[in-house]
Amino acid sequence: MQQQPLLAAVDLGSNSFRLQIARVVDDQLYMLDGLREAVRLAAGLTEDKRLDKASQQRALVCLQRFGERLRGLPREAVRAVGTNSLRVAKNAPEFLKQAEEALGFPIEVIAGREEARLIYRGVAQTLPQSDSKRLVMDIGGGSTEFIIGTSLQPLKLESLYMGCVSYSVRYFPDGKITKSNLKQAELAARSEVQAIASEFSVGHWDIAFGSSGSARVLCDILEQNGFSDGGITRAGLEKLREILLKTGDVNRLELPGLRPDRVPAFLGGFAIMYAAFCELDIEVMQPAIGALREGVLYDLLGRIHHNDMREVTVQQFMRRYHVDTRQAARVARLADKLAGQFLAGLINEEESLLLDWAARLHEIGISVAHSGYHKHTSYILANADMPGFSKKEQAQLSLLALAHRGGLEKLRGMLGAEEQMAQVMALRFAALFYRSRSEVALPEMQGSFSGTKFHLAIAPGWLAQNPLTETALLEEMKQWKSLGVGMQVIEG
Repeated sequence: MQQQPLLAAVDLGSNSFRLQIARVVDDQLYMLDGLREAVRLAAGLTEDKRLDKASQQRALVCLQRFGERLRGLPREAVRAVGTNSLRVAKNAPEFLKQAEEALGFPIEVIAGREEARLIYRGVAQTLPQSDSKRLVMDIGGGSTEFIIGTSLQPLKLESLYMGCVSYSVRYFPDGKITKSNLKQAELAARSEVQAIASEFSVGHWDIAFGSSGSARVLCDILEQNGFSDGGITRAGLEKLREILLKTGDVNRLELPGLRPDRVPAFLGGFAIMYAAFCELDIEVMQPAIGALREGVLYDLLGRIHHNDMREVTVQQFMRRYHVDTRQAARVARLADKLAGQFLAGLINEEESLLLDWAARLHEIGISVAHSGYHKHTSYILANADMPGFSKKEQAQLSLLALAHRGGLEKLRGMLGAEEQMAQVMALRFAALFYRSRSEVALPEMQGSFSGTKFHLAIAPGWLAQNPLTETALLEEMKQWKSLGVGMQVIEG
Protein backbone atom coordinates (compact mmCIF):
# COMPACT_ATOMS: atom_id res chain seq x y z
CA MET A 1 0.00 0.00 0.00
CA GLN A 2 1.40 3.39 -0.97
CA GLN A 3 1.82 6.06 1.68
CA GLN A 4 -1.17 8.35 1.82
CA PRO A 5 -0.84 12.03 2.79
CA LEU A 6 -3.83 11.66 5.13
CA LEU A 7 -4.86 8.89 7.53
CA ALA A 8 -8.06 8.73 9.57
CA ALA A 9 -9.23 6.78 12.61
CA VAL A 10 -12.84 6.38 13.73
CA ASP A 11 -13.47 5.23 17.30
CA LEU A 12 -17.02 3.93 17.85
CA GLY A 13 -16.87 4.09 21.63
CA SER A 14 -19.62 3.16 24.05
CA ASN A 15 -19.89 6.78 25.18
CA SER A 16 -18.56 8.93 22.35
CA PHE A 17 -17.80 8.46 18.66
CA ARG A 18 -14.57 10.15 17.62
CA LEU A 19 -12.93 10.92 14.31
CA GLN A 20 -9.27 11.88 14.07
CA ILE A 21 -7.50 12.82 10.84
CA ALA A 22 -3.72 13.09 10.63
CA ARG A 23 -1.18 13.97 7.98
CA VAL A 24 1.86 11.75 7.34
CA VAL A 25 5.06 13.79 7.08
CA ASP A 26 8.45 12.05 7.09
CA ASP A 27 7.03 8.92 8.73
CA GLN A 28 5.45 11.01 11.50
CA LEU A 29 1.81 11.79 12.22
CA TYR A 30 0.61 15.38 12.59
CA MET A 31 -2.92 15.57 13.99
CA LEU A 32 -5.28 17.74 11.95
CA ASP A 33 -9.05 17.63 12.20
CA GLY A 34 -10.83 15.94 15.10
CA LEU A 35 -14.55 15.43 15.74
CA ARG A 36 -16.38 14.05 18.78
CA GLU A 37 -20.05 13.30 19.39
CA ALA A 38 -21.57 11.94 22.58
CA VAL A 39 -23.61 9.09 21.09
CA ARG A 40 -23.84 7.13 24.40
CA LEU A 41 -24.27 3.81 22.65
CA ALA A 42 -23.98 1.88 25.93
CA ALA A 43 -27.04 3.72 27.27
CA GLY A 44 -29.05 2.11 24.47
CA LEU A 45 -28.24 -1.46 25.48
CA THR A 46 -31.42 -3.15 26.68
CA GLU A 47 -31.53 -5.78 29.43
CA ASP A 48 -31.28 -8.53 26.82
CA LYS A 49 -28.17 -6.86 25.34
CA ARG A 50 -29.65 -5.35 22.19
CA LEU A 51 -29.07 -1.81 20.91
CA ASP A 52 -32.36 0.08 20.96
CA LYS A 53 -33.56 2.08 17.97
CA ALA A 54 -32.81 5.47 19.52
CA SER A 55 -29.13 4.70 20.14
CA GLN A 56 -28.78 3.19 16.68
CA GLN A 57 -30.27 6.31 15.12
CA ARG A 58 -27.94 8.58 17.08
CA ALA A 59 -24.99 6.48 15.92
CA LEU A 60 -26.04 6.42 12.26
CA VAL A 61 -26.59 10.19 12.11
CA CYS A 62 -23.14 10.73 13.62
CA LEU A 63 -21.48 8.28 11.22
CA GLN A 64 -23.10 10.00 8.25
CA ARG A 65 -21.48 13.25 9.36
CA PHE A 66 -18.14 11.52 9.81
CA GLY A 67 -18.54 9.90 6.38
CA GLU A 68 -18.99 13.31 4.80
CA ARG A 69 -15.68 14.44 6.31
CA LEU A 70 -13.92 11.26 5.12
CA ARG A 71 -15.25 11.45 1.57
CA GLY A 72 -12.47 11.11 -0.97
CA LEU A 73 -10.05 9.22 1.27
CA PRO A 74 -9.06 5.76 -0.02
CA ARG A 75 -10.25 2.72 1.91
CA GLU A 76 -6.75 1.77 3.06
CA ALA A 77 -6.24 5.20 4.66
CA VAL A 78 -9.18 4.84 7.06
CA ARG A 79 -9.66 2.43 9.95
CA ALA A 80 -12.83 2.38 12.03
CA VAL A 81 -13.04 0.30 15.21
CA GLY A 82 -15.93 -0.63 17.48
CA THR A 83 -15.50 -1.36 21.17
CA ASN A 84 -17.42 -2.84 24.10
CA SER A 85 -21.04 -2.03 23.22
CA LEU A 86 -20.56 -3.53 19.77
CA ARG A 87 -18.78 -6.53 21.31
CA VAL A 88 -21.74 -7.38 23.55
CA ALA A 89 -24.78 -6.26 21.51
CA LYS A 90 -26.63 -9.25 20.08
CA ASN A 91 -27.90 -7.20 17.15
CA ALA A 92 -24.49 -5.69 16.37
CA PRO A 93 -24.10 -7.55 13.02
CA GLU A 94 -27.34 -6.05 11.67
CA PHE A 95 -26.46 -2.60 12.98
CA LEU A 96 -22.93 -2.73 11.56
CA LYS A 97 -24.27 -3.20 8.03
CA GLN A 98 -26.15 0.09 8.32
CA ALA A 99 -23.23 1.74 10.13
CA GLU A 100 -20.75 0.84 7.39
CA GLU A 101 -23.14 2.19 4.76
CA ALA A 102 -23.51 5.45 6.69
CA LEU A 103 -19.75 5.85 7.23
CA GLY A 104 -18.71 4.59 3.82
CA PHE A 105 -15.91 2.42 5.24
CA PRO A 106 -15.62 -1.02 6.91
CA ILE A 107 -15.94 -1.15 10.70
CA GLU A 108 -13.93 -3.65 12.75
CA VAL A 109 -15.09 -4.78 16.18
CA ILE A 110 -11.97 -5.32 18.30
CA ALA A 111 -11.50 -7.47 21.40
CA GLY A 112 -10.96 -5.90 24.81
CA ARG A 113 -7.25 -6.66 25.03
CA GLU A 114 -6.71 -5.42 21.48
CA GLU A 115 -8.45 -2.20 22.51
CA ALA A 116 -6.07 -2.02 25.48
CA ARG A 117 -3.04 -2.52 23.21
CA LEU A 118 -4.14 0.27 20.88
CA ILE A 119 -4.89 2.61 23.79
CA TYR A 120 -1.40 2.09 25.17
CA ARG A 121 0.11 2.67 21.74
CA GLY A 122 -1.74 5.97 21.46
CA VAL A 123 -0.76 7.10 24.95
CA ALA A 124 2.88 6.01 24.64
CA GLN A 125 3.34 7.99 21.43
CA THR A 126 2.45 11.21 23.25
CA LEU A 127 4.74 10.65 26.25
CA PRO A 128 8.49 11.19 26.50
CA GLN A 129 10.65 8.09 26.00
CA SER A 130 11.26 6.47 29.38
CA ASP A 131 12.26 3.15 30.89
CA SER A 132 9.80 3.70 33.75
CA LYS A 133 6.90 1.29 34.01
CA ARG A 134 3.63 3.06 33.26
CA LEU A 135 0.13 2.17 34.34
CA VAL A 136 -2.44 3.42 31.84
CA MET A 137 -6.14 3.37 32.77
CA ASP A 138 -8.83 4.19 30.23
CA ILE A 139 -12.46 4.42 31.40
CA GLY A 140 -14.69 3.89 28.39
CA GLY A 141 -18.46 3.95 28.15
CA GLY A 142 -18.84 0.18 28.55
CA SER A 143 -15.42 -1.15 29.52
CA THR A 144 -12.27 -0.01 31.30
CA GLU A 145 -8.82 -0.96 30.12
CA PHE A 146 -5.69 -1.31 32.25
CA ILE A 147 -2.21 -1.55 30.74
CA ILE A 148 1.27 -1.68 32.18
CA GLY A 149 4.06 -0.92 29.72
CA THR A 150 7.54 0.43 29.26
CA SER A 151 8.26 2.99 26.53
CA LEU A 152 6.26 1.84 23.47
CA GLN A 153 5.90 -1.78 24.63
CA PRO A 154 2.80 -2.97 26.52
CA LEU A 155 3.63 -5.67 29.05
CA LYS A 156 0.25 -6.48 30.63
CA LEU A 157 -3.20 -5.88 29.16
CA GLU A 158 -6.64 -6.21 30.75
CA SER A 159 -10.16 -5.12 29.85
CA LEU A 160 -12.89 -5.09 32.50
CA TYR A 161 -16.61 -4.99 31.84
CA MET A 162 -17.42 -1.69 33.57
CA GLY A 163 -17.83 1.72 31.98
CA CYS A 164 -18.89 5.26 32.80
CA VAL A 165 -22.11 5.05 30.79
CA SER A 166 -23.16 1.54 31.83
CA TYR A 167 -22.47 2.30 35.52
CA SER A 168 -24.25 5.67 35.35
CA VAL A 169 -27.33 4.02 33.84
CA ARG A 170 -27.25 1.08 36.26
CA TYR A 171 -26.58 2.87 39.57
CA PHE A 172 -27.62 6.50 38.95
CA PRO A 173 -30.51 6.29 36.45
CA ASP A 174 -32.16 9.51 37.63
CA GLY A 175 -28.96 11.35 38.53
CA LYS A 176 -29.66 11.13 42.27
CA ILE A 177 -26.64 10.48 44.53
CA THR A 178 -27.10 8.67 47.83
CA LYS A 179 -24.72 6.90 50.18
CA SER A 180 -26.35 3.64 49.14
CA ASN A 181 -26.15 3.84 45.35
CA LEU A 182 -22.68 5.43 45.37
CA LYS A 183 -21.41 2.65 47.63
CA GLN A 184 -23.04 0.01 45.42
CA ALA A 185 -21.35 1.43 42.32
CA GLU A 186 -17.98 1.67 44.06
CA LEU A 187 -18.19 -1.87 45.44
CA ALA A 188 -19.18 -3.28 42.05
CA ALA A 189 -16.20 -1.55 40.44
CA ARG A 190 -13.85 -2.60 43.27
CA SER A 191 -14.94 -6.20 42.78
CA GLU A 192 -13.97 -6.01 39.11
CA VAL A 193 -10.62 -4.32 39.79
CA GLN A 194 -9.83 -6.73 42.61
CA ALA A 195 -9.50 -9.53 40.06
CA ILE A 196 -6.44 -7.84 38.51
CA ALA A 197 -5.02 -6.14 41.60
CA SER A 198 -2.30 -8.74 42.15
CA GLU A 199 -0.68 -7.72 38.84
CA PHE A 200 -1.67 -4.05 38.55
CA SER A 201 -1.37 -2.64 42.07
CA VAL A 202 1.30 -0.18 43.16
CA GLY A 203 4.75 -1.78 43.07
CA HIS A 204 4.21 -3.15 39.57
CA TRP A 205 4.51 0.30 37.97
CA ASP A 206 6.20 3.66 38.58
CA ILE A 207 3.72 6.27 37.31
CA ALA A 208 0.00 6.21 36.49
CA PHE A 209 -1.80 7.87 33.58
CA GLY A 210 -5.51 8.27 32.79
CA SER A 211 -6.26 8.43 29.09
CA SER A 212 -10.04 8.77 28.96
CA GLY A 213 -12.45 11.66 28.95
CA SER A 214 -13.47 10.63 32.47
CA ALA A 215 -9.89 10.97 33.67
CA ARG A 216 -9.43 14.38 32.04
CA VAL A 217 -12.67 15.81 33.42
CA LEU A 218 -11.86 14.53 36.92
CA CYS A 219 -8.43 16.12 36.67
CA ASP A 220 -9.97 19.43 35.54
CA ILE A 221 -12.47 19.41 38.41
CA LEU A 222 -9.89 18.61 41.09
CA GLU A 223 -7.42 21.20 39.85
CA GLN A 224 -9.91 24.01 39.17
CA ASN A 225 -11.60 23.57 42.54
CA GLY A 226 -8.35 23.46 44.47
CA PHE A 227 -8.74 19.81 45.46
CA SER A 228 -5.42 18.89 43.81
CA ASP A 229 -2.15 20.63 43.03
CA GLY A 230 -1.76 18.55 39.87
CA GLY A 231 -3.42 15.47 38.40
CA ILE A 232 -5.96 13.17 40.04
CA THR A 233 -5.14 12.48 43.68
CA ARG A 234 -6.69 10.18 46.23
CA ALA A 235 -7.21 13.10 48.63
CA GLY A 236 -8.87 15.08 45.85
CA LEU A 237 -11.25 12.24 45.02
CA GLU A 238 -12.23 11.99 48.71
CA LYS A 239 -13.08 15.73 48.78
CA LEU A 240 -15.08 15.40 45.55
CA ARG A 241 -16.92 12.38 46.97
CA GLU A 242 -18.05 14.44 49.95
CA ILE A 243 -19.39 17.15 47.63
CA LEU A 244 -21.26 14.60 45.51
CA LEU A 245 -23.03 13.19 48.56
CA LYS A 246 -23.76 16.67 49.93
CA THR A 247 -25.26 17.84 46.62
CA GLY A 248 -27.27 14.66 46.09
CA ASP A 249 -28.00 15.18 42.38
CA VAL A 250 -25.58 15.26 39.46
CA ASN A 251 -27.81 17.78 37.66
CA ARG A 252 -27.38 20.26 40.55
CA LEU A 253 -23.59 20.03 40.63
CA GLU A 254 -21.91 23.39 40.05
CA LEU A 255 -18.30 22.47 39.67
CA PRO A 256 -15.80 24.35 37.50
CA GLY A 257 -14.34 21.83 35.07
CA LEU A 258 -17.50 19.71 34.70
CA ARG A 259 -18.70 20.28 31.14
CA PRO A 260 -22.43 19.78 30.43
CA ASP A 261 -21.73 17.01 27.87
CA ARG A 262 -19.88 14.98 30.56
CA VAL A 263 -22.69 15.12 33.13
CA PRO A 264 -24.68 12.02 31.99
CA ALA A 265 -21.66 9.67 32.36
CA PHE A 266 -19.87 11.50 35.18
CA LEU A 267 -21.00 9.52 38.22
CA GLY A 268 -20.17 6.14 36.70
CA GLY A 269 -16.73 7.39 35.73
CA PHE A 270 -16.13 8.76 39.24
CA ALA A 271 -17.12 5.47 40.92
CA ILE A 272 -14.79 3.46 38.67
CA MET A 273 -11.87 5.84 39.20
CA TYR A 274 -12.41 5.90 42.97
CA ALA A 275 -12.52 2.09 43.04
CA ALA A 276 -9.30 1.79 41.04
CA PHE A 277 -7.49 4.19 43.39
CA CYS A 278 -8.63 2.13 46.37
CA GLU A 279 -7.88 -1.35 45.00
CA LEU A 280 -4.61 -0.54 43.23
CA ASP A 281 -3.30 1.81 45.94
CA ILE A 282 -2.93 4.72 43.52
CA GLU A 283 -2.03 8.05 45.12
CA VAL A 284 -1.78 10.24 42.02
CA MET A 285 -2.62 9.84 38.32
CA GLN A 286 -1.67 12.19 35.51
CA PRO A 287 -3.96 12.82 32.49
CA ALA A 288 -2.67 11.56 29.15
CA ILE A 289 -3.33 13.14 25.77
CA GLY A 290 -3.33 10.07 23.54
CA ALA A 291 -5.99 7.37 23.47
CA LEU A 292 -7.52 4.70 21.25
CA ARG A 293 -7.88 6.78 18.10
CA GLU A 294 -4.21 7.83 18.18
CA GLY A 295 -3.25 4.20 18.70
CA VAL A 296 -5.33 3.20 15.67
CA LEU A 297 -3.60 5.85 13.58
CA TYR A 298 -0.10 4.72 14.58
CA ASP A 299 -1.08 1.10 13.96
CA LEU A 300 -2.33 2.11 10.51
CA LEU A 301 0.92 3.96 9.87
CA GLY A 302 2.80 0.79 10.81
CA ARG A 303 0.85 -1.22 8.24
CA ILE A 304 1.78 1.29 5.57
CA HIS A 305 5.46 1.01 6.43
CA HIS A 306 5.40 -2.80 6.53
CA ASN A 307 5.56 -2.86 10.31
CA ASP A 308 2.16 -4.51 10.65
CA MET A 309 1.38 -5.79 14.16
CA ARG A 310 -0.61 -8.60 12.59
CA GLU A 311 2.53 -9.91 10.90
CA VAL A 312 4.33 -9.80 14.24
CA THR A 313 1.50 -11.81 15.80
CA VAL A 314 1.58 -14.42 13.02
CA GLN A 315 5.32 -14.90 13.50
CA GLN A 316 4.84 -15.23 17.27
CA PHE A 317 2.12 -17.85 16.78
CA MET A 318 4.32 -19.80 14.37
CA ARG A 319 7.05 -19.95 17.01
CA ARG A 320 4.67 -20.69 19.88
CA TYR A 321 2.98 -23.58 18.08
CA HIS A 322 6.18 -24.92 16.48
CA VAL A 323 4.97 -24.56 12.90
CA ASP A 324 6.94 -26.29 10.13
CA THR A 325 7.98 -23.01 8.50
CA ARG A 326 9.10 -24.58 5.20
CA GLN A 327 5.79 -26.35 4.74
CA ALA A 328 3.88 -23.22 5.71
CA ALA A 329 5.84 -21.16 3.17
CA ARG A 330 5.24 -23.71 0.39
CA VAL A 331 1.50 -23.81 1.02
CA ALA A 332 1.24 -20.02 1.33
CA ARG A 333 3.16 -19.43 -1.90
CA LEU A 334 0.97 -21.76 -3.97
CA ALA A 335 -2.29 -20.63 -2.33
CA ASP A 336 -1.51 -17.00 -3.12
CA LYS A 337 -0.65 -17.85 -6.74
CA LEU A 338 -3.82 -19.86 -7.34
CA ALA A 339 -6.14 -17.35 -5.64
CA GLY A 340 -4.71 -14.61 -7.85
CA GLN A 341 -5.34 -16.74 -10.93
CA PHE A 342 -8.89 -17.75 -9.98
CA LEU A 343 -10.01 -14.18 -9.55
CA ALA A 344 -7.38 -12.05 -11.25
CA GLY A 345 -7.57 -8.47 -10.02
CA LEU A 346 -10.57 -9.09 -7.75
CA ILE A 347 -8.74 -10.13 -4.57
CA ASN A 348 -7.45 -7.03 -2.80
CA GLU A 349 -4.31 -6.66 -0.73
CA GLU A 350 -6.04 -7.25 2.61
CA GLU A 351 -7.64 -10.47 1.35
CA SER A 352 -4.26 -11.64 0.04
CA LEU A 353 -2.69 -10.94 3.41
CA LEU A 354 -5.38 -12.90 5.25
CA LEU A 355 -4.91 -15.88 2.92
CA ASP A 356 -1.13 -15.75 3.43
CA TRP A 357 -1.53 -15.66 7.22
CA ALA A 358 -4.10 -18.47 7.17
CA ALA A 359 -1.76 -20.62 5.08
CA ARG A 360 1.15 -20.02 7.44
CA LEU A 361 -0.99 -20.80 10.50
CA HIS A 362 -3.17 -23.60 9.15
CA GLU A 363 -1.28 -26.31 11.04
CA ILE A 364 -0.97 -24.75 14.50
CA GLY A 365 -3.68 -27.12 15.75
CA ILE A 366 -1.25 -30.04 15.40
CA SER A 367 0.23 -28.85 18.71
CA VAL A 368 -3.07 -29.89 20.33
CA ALA A 369 -3.65 -33.15 18.46
CA HIS A 370 -2.99 -34.38 14.94
CA SER A 371 -6.43 -35.92 14.58
CA GLY A 372 -8.80 -33.19 13.45
CA TYR A 373 -6.05 -30.60 13.76
CA HIS A 374 -7.82 -28.21 11.39
CA LYS A 375 -10.64 -27.95 13.95
CA HIS A 376 -8.17 -27.14 16.71
CA THR A 377 -6.51 -24.55 14.48
CA SER A 378 -9.86 -22.99 13.70
CA TYR A 379 -10.76 -22.76 17.40
CA ILE A 380 -7.42 -21.19 18.35
CA LEU A 381 -7.61 -18.57 15.60
CA ALA A 382 -11.18 -17.65 16.52
CA ASN A 383 -10.64 -17.36 20.27
CA ALA A 384 -7.00 -16.48 21.00
CA ASP A 385 -5.80 -12.96 21.76
CA MET A 386 -4.22 -11.93 18.46
CA PRO A 387 -2.79 -8.39 18.70
CA GLY A 388 -3.53 -6.33 15.57
CA PHE A 389 -6.41 -8.49 14.34
CA SER A 390 -10.09 -7.56 14.52
CA LYS A 391 -12.72 -10.11 15.47
CA LYS A 392 -13.86 -10.23 11.84
CA GLU A 393 -10.33 -10.95 10.61
CA GLN A 394 -9.90 -13.69 13.20
CA ALA A 395 -13.20 -15.21 12.09
CA GLN A 396 -11.96 -15.24 8.48
CA LEU A 397 -8.67 -16.90 9.47
CA SER A 398 -10.64 -19.44 11.50
CA LEU A 399 -12.92 -20.24 8.55
CA LEU A 400 -10.00 -20.70 6.14
CA ALA A 401 -8.23 -23.03 8.58
CA LEU A 402 -11.37 -25.10 9.13
CA ALA A 403 -12.01 -25.29 5.38
CA HIS A 404 -8.52 -26.24 4.21
CA ARG A 405 -9.10 -29.98 4.58
CA GLY A 406 -11.88 -32.51 5.06
CA GLY A 407 -15.42 -32.43 3.74
CA LEU A 408 -16.97 -29.18 2.59
CA GLU A 409 -20.45 -29.90 3.91
CA LYS A 410 -19.42 -28.16 7.14
CA LEU A 411 -19.17 -24.91 5.19
CA ARG A 412 -22.70 -24.96 3.82
CA GLY A 413 -24.16 -21.50 4.25
CA MET A 414 -20.83 -20.09 5.46
CA LEU A 415 -19.16 -19.21 2.17
CA GLY A 416 -20.23 -15.90 0.70
CA ALA A 417 -18.62 -14.04 -2.15
CA GLU A 418 -16.62 -15.61 -4.97
CA GLU A 419 -13.45 -14.11 -3.47
CA GLN A 420 -13.96 -16.19 -0.34
CA MET A 421 -14.61 -19.35 -2.35
CA ALA A 422 -11.44 -18.70 -4.35
CA GLN A 423 -9.42 -18.32 -1.14
CA VAL A 424 -10.73 -21.59 0.29
CA MET A 425 -10.20 -23.41 -2.98
CA ALA A 426 -6.66 -22.08 -3.38
CA LEU A 427 -5.72 -23.10 0.16
CA ARG A 428 -7.21 -26.58 -0.23
CA PHE A 429 -5.35 -27.14 -3.51
CA ALA A 430 -2.09 -25.86 -2.03
CA ALA A 431 -2.35 -28.21 0.96
CA LEU A 432 -3.29 -31.07 -1.37
CA PHE A 433 -0.38 -30.62 -3.79
CA TYR A 434 2.11 -30.35 -0.90
CA ARG A 435 0.72 -33.24 1.11
CA SER A 436 4.11 -34.95 0.91
CA ARG A 437 5.55 -32.01 2.92
CA SER A 438 8.52 -31.74 0.59
CA GLU A 439 9.65 -29.50 -2.26
CA VAL A 440 8.15 -31.67 -5.00
CA ALA A 441 8.26 -30.68 -8.66
CA LEU A 442 4.76 -29.42 -9.38
CA PRO A 443 3.30 -29.28 -12.88
CA GLU A 444 2.52 -26.10 -14.72
CA MET A 445 -0.99 -25.13 -13.65
CA GLN A 446 -3.34 -22.26 -14.35
CA GLY A 447 -6.47 -21.36 -12.42
CA SER A 448 -9.37 -19.40 -13.86
CA PHE A 449 -12.99 -18.51 -13.24
CA SER A 450 -15.54 -18.34 -16.03
CA GLY A 451 -18.24 -16.59 -14.03
CA THR A 452 -20.07 -19.80 -13.18
CA LYS A 453 -17.27 -22.34 -12.70
CA PHE A 454 -13.72 -22.50 -11.38
CA HIS A 455 -11.14 -24.24 -13.57
CA LEU A 456 -7.69 -25.63 -12.83
CA ALA A 457 -5.67 -26.57 -15.91
CA ILE A 458 -2.73 -28.93 -15.30
CA ALA A 459 0.08 -29.84 -17.73
CA PRO A 460 -0.84 -32.96 -19.77
CA GLY A 461 0.48 -36.28 -18.51
CA TRP A 462 1.24 -35.19 -14.95
CA LEU A 463 -1.90 -36.63 -13.39
CA ALA A 464 -1.25 -40.06 -14.93
CA GLN A 465 2.16 -40.05 -13.27
CA ASN A 466 0.69 -39.02 -9.92
CA PRO A 467 -2.41 -41.18 -9.39
CA LEU A 468 -2.78 -40.36 -5.67
CA THR A 469 -3.05 -36.66 -6.42
CA GLU A 470 -5.40 -37.37 -9.33
CA THR A 471 -7.73 -39.30 -7.01
CA ALA A 472 -7.63 -36.49 -4.48
CA LEU A 473 -8.48 -33.91 -7.17
CA LEU A 474 -11.46 -35.98 -8.36
CA GLU A 475 -12.73 -36.10 -4.79
CA GLU A 476 -12.21 -32.36 -4.53
CA MET A 477 -14.48 -31.73 -7.51
CA LYS A 478 -17.18 -33.88 -5.87
CA GLN A 479 -16.88 -31.90 -2.65
CA TRP A 480 -17.43 -28.58 -4.41
CA LYS A 481 -20.27 -30.01 -6.48
CA SER A 482 -22.02 -31.01 -3.23
CA LEU A 483 -22.11 -27.30 -2.33
CA GLY A 484 -23.40 -26.34 -5.76
CA VAL A 485 -20.10 -24.76 -6.80
CA GLY A 486 -18.70 -25.60 -10.22
CA MET A 487 -15.09 -26.83 -10.06
CA GLN A 488 -13.29 -28.59 -12.91
CA VAL A 489 -9.74 -29.93 -13.13
CA ILE A 490 -8.56 -30.42 -16.69
CA GLU A 491 -5.36 -31.29 -18.50
CA GLY A 492 -4.24 -28.76 -20.99
